[in-house]
Amino acid sequence: MKSAANLTRRRALQWLGFGLSARVLRGYAIDHAAEVYFTHGVASGDPLSDRVILWSRVVPAAVGESFVPVRWQIAEDAQFQRIAAEGDTLAHADRDFTVKVDATGLQPNHCYFYRFDSAGETSDVGQTKTLPVGAVDEFRLAVASCSNYPQGYFHAYRDIAEHSVDVVLHLGDYLYEYPLGQYAHPVAEQTLGRVVEPAHELLALEDYRMRYGLYRTDADLQAAHAAHPWICIWDDHELANDTWRAGAKNHNEGEGDFAERMAIARRVYHEWMPIRTAAQSNQSPIYRQFQIGDLADLIMLDTRLQGRDQQLAYERDIEAAGGIERFLSEKLNDPERTLLGVDQEVWLASQLAASRDRGAIWQVLGQQVIMGRVITPRFRSETMADPAMPERTKRWLAASQRYSDYRLPMNMDAWDGYPACRDRVHEMMRGLAVNPVVFAGDTHNAWAFNLRDKDGDAVGVELGTPGISSPGMESWLPVSSDEATRLLMASSPELCALDASRRGWTRVTLTPDRLISAWRFVSNVLKPEFTVEETPSLVCDRGKRRFREV
Repeated sequence: MKSAANLTRRRALQWLGFGLSARVLRGYAIDHAAEVYFTHGVASGDPLSDRVILWSRVVPAAVGESFVPVRWQIAEDAQFQRIAAEGDTLAHADRDFTVKVDATGLQPNHCYFYRFDSAGETSDVGQTKTLPVGAVDEFRLAVASCSNYPQGYFHAYRDIAEHSVDVVLHLGDYLYEYPLGQYAHPVAEQTLGRVVEPAHELLALEDYRMRYGLYRTDADLQAAHAAHPWICIWDDHELANDTWRAGAKNHNEGEGDFAERMAIARRVYHEWMPIRTAAQSNQSPIYRQFQIGDLADLIMLDTRLQGRDQQLAYERDIEAAGGIERFLSEKLNDPERTLLGVDQEVWLASQLAASRDRGAIWQVLGQQVIMGRVITPRFRSETMADPAMPERTKRWLAASQRYSDYRLPMNMDAWDGYPACRDRVHEMMRGLAVNPVVFAGDTHNAWAFNLRDKDGDAVGVELGTPGISSPGMESWLPVSSDEATRLLMASSPELCALDASRRGWTRVTLTPDRLISAWRFVSNVLKPEFTVEETPSLVCDRGKRRFREV
């Protein structure tokens, strides 16, 4: 049995006469007098073979200070007797007093300890690791996504912190932009005290900074950051729900200029996340690549903002097209429709070809949304006859029967809503990649697919990771989780495994011969005590492009 730290948030910050405000502290409660305060732990990320990003946040006690001098160190031992690199930097007010350095001159495939100090105060000590070069026998990843503070505890992050992995791959929805009471569990809010700040939806610079600060007060999230280097990508909720390149479902009239909001969201993401910030002033694009020796190339994609065309909506677009047949030909299967954008599609092709040419065994795509085909299932008539069912659900069920007849996708926000773009990527994976693997987040449930192209040929495998705390389809589908699994497995031939009800993360081990994965599910997110169950492994052997039969 594991126990979470007491995460009930202290609402009354203990100011000690320094004039520090809740705005500056971002949820951190001070309990001693000092000139500066390290407020949100430490983190590392974007490791390469000779360097890694180190992150912390330090605020001055004196009101009006615009910067804080900071010393950083990275060492081969926890006692910092064998210093590998060190230096001085500044935490600036215009970066919300976050400090981020690129520690260079490191050895490949090496574990390090790091810390920051300023004015006699020392941060927590973090652990990190560089990427390997040459032949690699094994590389271990923790794949995670979708952590919603007012939905419950982040027990899965605690389990990741205590697990032996080389890197944490976070695929987005690190936080949620919603106001108080929206997309929240009443027990988490009212009993556990997991209440968001600010209380309104995130729109302005201060809003996004406050929300990151709140999330980073969570002890389990801090522990996962301190234990391992992270490689991250945003999804929609770090920005706004159902974002596309020129708008979002959750960006409405009266909420200001969309481009300005996205610029703010990207800026704060780069302030608070241990990502190697690009030179561009707008912090975009963030698609990038990592070499894991000769074993693999990790190719991180932005399927959310960079080039995505607007999502289709059945009710709106079928009517606008004049019927399902025209909707299919003119809208859904439009050959110009893209999820990545032309520039990113070209870049992806070049990265896959380069990986093949340099002899890497695995090509791993880290991205946000499910690539496998998920066809709308046909529900039983008795499901639709439930008198207690909300009217909205009844309408969705009635429409879903029609969509099922035409074998239409269940989720138009995923790759299913962009089939022409997916066909182009499948062609790249078939022709340019050697052993392609796709990782996805977004849905909050656990999925495994044997991907096939439009001709039915094997393309590769995909793993969709469950959410850390966000509820999945079990919260809105009007059937049991077992029935949901049965229906979706029957309607979707590429789908080979599904868990439709539990929260957790995905453990992945890459070797020269195979990929081995398992889901680690926590028993609950609404109680301090929890257990963890690891599922039987899914295995994809080198050269097979599909999971073994289970």
